[in-house]
Amino acid sequence: MSELRVTDTNSVNDSKGRAFGLEGNDFLYVIGGIVGALGCFLLMHVLLGVGMVVALLFSAPLLLVPLAWVLLLRHNKPEGYAEDLFDHLVNREGWTFAPRLQPVPILRPSGKESHAQRRS
Repeated sequence: MSELRVTDTNSVNDSKGRAFGLEGNDFLYVIGGIVGALGCFLLMHVLLGVGMVVALLFSAPLLLVPLAWVLLLRHNKPEGYAEDLFDHLVNREGWTFAPRLQPVPILRPSGKESHAQRRS
């Protein structure tokens, strides 16, 4: 039997890389926003003859939305941060389809008794 071969390995976590100071493929969102905004601006201003300010106003969201997405929800945040944030905002703790398990509402319509009063 031959002896077991031992090799050195790098046990450091793998990085997805960096480009333009952004981790992984986050820079692609920004580059896509730049290309989309520039294309929209050129289409409106040069080809359609729309005023420069109006063309800028219509093309600005194409740049600002992906830029805000990357800088506010992806850059220097843990993986899955944006998805967890939206899940928390949509689902909230304590809400359920089962009426007996729903939290007691803060403002209750007058003249109606609560679930707690009906159950007892």
